[in-house]
Amino acid sequence: MSVNGADFISYCFWRFCVTIRIMEKCAMSWMHFAITILFFACTATSTAQSKASGTEPPVGTVHVDVTRGHAINSFDPDSALGSSIDVLSHADIDKVYTPHIIQESLSAGWGPITYRNNSELRMAAWHWTENGTWSDPEHKSGYFTGSTDLKEPLRYILSYALPHRGFSTSGDRPLQGPNLSYWKSNPYLTKKFTGESDALHPQWIIVDLKAEKPVNAIRIAWASPYATTYQVEYWVGKRALDFDAGPQGEWKTFSAGAIRNAQGKTAYLKLADAPVSTQYVRVLMTESSNTCDLHGADDVRNCVGYAIQEIRVGSVDSSGAFAEVQKNLSDRPTSFTSSSIDPWHSATDVNATGSYQHTGFDLFFTSGLTNNLPAMIPVTMLYGTPNDAAAQIAYIEKRGYRIGYVELGEEPDGKHAMPEDYAALYIQWAAAIHKVDAQLKLGGPVFEGVNEDIRVWPDAQGRISWMGRFVDYLKTHGHISDLAFVSFEHYPFEPCDITWKTLYTEPQLMKHILQVWRDDGVPKDVPLMVTENHLAAALTGPMTTIFAGLWLADNVGSFFEGGGAAFYHSPIQPQGIQKTCLGWSSWSNFVSDEDYTIQGYTSPYYAAHMINLDWVQHHSGVHQMFPASTDIKDAEGNVLVTSYAVHRPDGNWSIMLVNRDESNPHNVRVLFEDSKSKQNASFSGPVTVVTFGAEQYVWIDDGPNSHADPDHPPVATALAAGSQTVFILPKASITVLRGKAAAFND
Repeated sequence: MSVNGADFISYCFWRFCVTIRIMEKCAMSWMHFAITILFFACTATSTAQSKASGTEPPVGTVHVDVTRGHAINSFDPDSALGSSIDVLSHADIDKVYTPHIIQESLSAGWGPITYRNNSELRMAAWHWTENGTWSDPEHKSGYFTGSTDLKEPLRYILSYALPHRGFSTSGDRPLQGPNLSYWKSNPYLTKKFTGESDALHPQWIIVDLKAEKPVNAIRIAWASPYATTYQVEYWVGKRALDFDAGPQGEWKTFSAGAIRNAQGKTAYLKLADAPVSTQYVRVLMTESSNTCDLHGADDVRNCVGYAIQEIRVGSVDSSGAFAEVQKNLSDRPTSFTSSSIDPWHSATDVNATGSYQHTGFDLFFTSGLTNNLPAMIPVTMLYGTPNDAAAQIAYIEKRGYRIGYVELGEEPDGKHAMPEDYAALYIQWAAAIHKVDAQLKLGGPVFEGVNEDIRVWPDAQGRISWMGRFVDYLKTHGHISDLAFVSFEHYPFEPCDITWKTLYTEPQLMKHILQVWRDDGVPKDVPLMVTENHLAAALTGPMTTIFAGLWLADNVGSFFEGGGAAFYHSPIQPQGIQKTCLGWSSWSNFVSDEDYTIQGYTSPYYAAHMINLDWVQHHSGVHQMFPASTDIKDAEGNVLVTSYAVHRPDGNWSIMLVNRDESNPHNVRVLFEDSKSKQNASFSGPVTVVTFGAEQYVWIDDGPNSHADPDHPPVATALAAGSQTVFILPKASITVLRGKAAAFND
């Protein structure tokens, strides 16, 4: 909004009419309005109050560098700004995929959609179709490959527990099944499938005792195939399994821990004369017996890798007998993490409960949720097979559905997969999928939401960057061309630690992690994509306060400012509210009940409107982004007003300004600067001003009855701008200024 006299009066008049919701009845004279209403309407704005008291805040400057050649990014909103759909219950799928909910979901303005694979997140296999074949058809078990036959449309997708997960959790909450047998490694990581020595893809089990305990012995009950060469190691340091923060320490082999020519069965090993105090014990396997497991020799996948029935860690007592580590009642239970899991399963391992299912691809593509745009879809990789992934792609294309991108796997860092292992699988899956469609754009690794580089135990060259080693593997194996994009999730904050000042950190967090991936070696021509996104990985109260709206604007703006290519916010569908550590809240753009009846909107919904319907213009083409900055800071040096400028295909300059000051408005002028021609300009002529903030929206934390009040949409007005126009940014608000700048419209 502007404080120029006539324009400001026009704004006040318009705002008064909107406020009392009788715009169509405002037929009073300007004189009558000026005398009786102007003071009432305008004193609602803190800027007008400050003018009346003589304490008008200073005017800041928004600097926009419009120099030709200085554009920092370009993107098409129809491929670059989207949302996502994740796992739902059977009943929820039926409720979400209805015309009304689809229409409401799309009304937030997001363009394309990405389909999330929660089955792989839960360490489970999924059947994108129940029509298909088992590698062991007699027992309906083994490795399942979906059929490409076009039968009944697919409405639901089921998940299957993995019997060969055994005792392993791999750091995540696995889908439970009835037939847990033993742990077995992924056969696709053996020489038979990678074409290189098994020693280059060592498989391992880590026993986490949860606290340091004295250890100098281990008992391993081997299954088949077993390791003939392996070593037992202990961790010296902290956080051996924390790939997000980075392990601190090193693995050391017990003095008697290097084993050669092992014969399987149950091995009782005295690892050292004196116990070593450690929390983590690792069994690192490098050579297999290649003997077949209980499923027989008909399938080579049954006969490669490693399998363990049970591991117990302890010490040798005074009599020479093995004694398992003793734990106090207050100690947390021992857990086991593995390098990989065999995707073998059977028909009886199905999770057919109505509370956990995925959307069938026919329903997904025909419902309208894709917004008539190509969709990003996943293929299961960590717990699947390349043939099944290829069949899924063939089916979707046979139906005529449009695929924009394909993500391979889901959060390998969260499964503690080594980068070389993920890369070896990636190459196999890419080859299978590209046999179906050589033009498909494949990517990953779909990292968990992290703010720093993912660091793992050093390799032989001392390299610890997960991404760096993954990229190097693809390069050295001649497959970097198969990496069409790099995707990651963005959940930047700890859910219970968010304060208002947390808001100030987002632009730096986003731009930093984008630079990290480049520094790790991701080629400049490989696009970076955020394919799942919200404040935190767990629900938190600020997700429905005005905080989330401002954060989302900063999140999107800084992503493109940092060179990002595609941004997907989560989730698209309505969800109910729940209690969190910081108040009642919802993940969603909407407040809804259990029947998906929408009862209100949340701040991310209105922020999405500001981004998708005001800042950028969908269905218009490529936007160019230029550097923009402001000089408005608080006493601690925090930037209070952030700015994101794009030149749209319609010739308009569009600037999104986020006033992150919780208590105060700020006044700004906009200056477009061309360093080559030494010319400056301002907005000239009609300018559209749209604002959404704390004046339109306040979240009321009232338990199950929590809601927004007021819950108003963005406020829009038009004015005639010139070189002296000052724009008012209300407290805690997003404002979009859109218009033309003299001399810079070409």
